[in-house]
Amino acid sequence: MQTESTEQAAAILAGLGGVDNIEEVEPCTTRLRSLVREPGLVDVAALRAAGAFGVMLSGRVVQVVVGPKVDTIATDLDELMSGDDPDDRPPRT
Repeated sequence: MQTESTEQAAAILAGLGGVDNIEEVEPCTTRLRSLVREPGLVDVAALRAAGAFGVMLSGRVVQVVVGPKVDTIATDLDELMSGDDPDDRPPRT
């Protein structure tokens, strides 16, 4: 089931340049701290359109301010990046 946070995570993933551009993502208080391979692929406007309150770039480090939903969004990002979609899992018996 696609949730609002999953949709936001997918938009943030695209704004960071896609799965292949991301080396690491971790939640930090109200931000997603990311290490990207190619900073030029980061689309700040797309990240803001995805609901980011702010975006900070410093070399290959990108911090996306998303607020108190950061842990949920980080979990959704991890699932999207690993291809681990809970909807694709077989039902538990």
